[in-house]
Amino acid sequence: MTVTAPPLTAPPAAARPARRRFDPVLTIALTLCVLLALIAVLGPLLAPYDPRQTDVLAADQGPSADHLLGTDALGRDLLSRAMSGAALSLVGPALVVLVATVGGTALALAMAWYGGRVDTVVSRMLDILLAFPSLLFAVLAVGVFGTGWAAPVAALSLAYLPFLARVVRSAAVRQRHLPYMEACLMAGFSTWRINVRHLLPSLFPIIRAQATVAFGSALVDLAAISFIGLGVQAPDSEWGLMISEGRASLLNGSPQETLIAGTLIVLTVVAVNVLGERLAQRAEGRT
Repeated sequence: MTVTAPPLTAPPAAARPARRRFDPVLTIALTLCVLLALIAVLGPLLAPYDPRQTDVLAADQGPSADHLLGTDALGRDLLSRAMSGAALSLVGPALVVLVATVGGTALALAMAWYGGRVDTVVSRMLDILLAFPSLLFAVLAVGVFGTGWAAPVAALSLAYLPFLARVVRSAAVRQRHLPYMEACLMAGFSTWRINVRHLLPSLFPIIRAQATVAFGSALVDLAAISFIGLGVQAPDSEWGLMISEGRASLLNGSPQETLIAGTLIVLTVVAVNVLGERLAQRAEGRT
């Protein structure tokens, strides 16, 4: 009598790990973000011309073989200025988000963990900061420390901190009273270990979502500060400053400088926000 082995069958669909569906929107947003980051890092090296070099004989020219995006009112190559300006335009918001996220998350964890008087005192301090609009805060900083790039970045970092802290605190308080927190305490884990190893990872999706929104807002705020002449100063290049410098040419029928800088700002904000939203959806298993 021979014994035949049962036929091999594929495991049921429920037992197989689900494959993530290709998301073209996420791919496009991620590609744009990576491309912009590379331009910010390598832009000054890859720029075809010196972004400060003027040529009045080539002022306000449209796109051509010599100047792919045209020139501004002083004859400077717009492609070179846009590439070199990406560094200041993107590093500033990144620093604002980094400082505000780290500081806000630390305060949120302390408020949620200790509660009581610590929560009350820190909440009142955050309420005071929330009373000042971010742009007003930046303008006050410029008035004290002078025009430039550093003062608005520092001021916006402080202005954005309470928004991130309040949102993260609300989520941390909910997590603080879940059973796994009690289990960690009963196991004798230290406060540092519980907050860093257990509580913080559960808050990461919320922190990431708030950071992506804050990046777009910080980019627009810093561009607005440069637009009104209080941020980056000429002859340096920055996207908000390019919009301001292109106003006269815009009225004279040469809108390329304003359109290029404005388009870069819009594309960056949309790409970062879409990337954050799609990553949050994938973390929740909705895509």
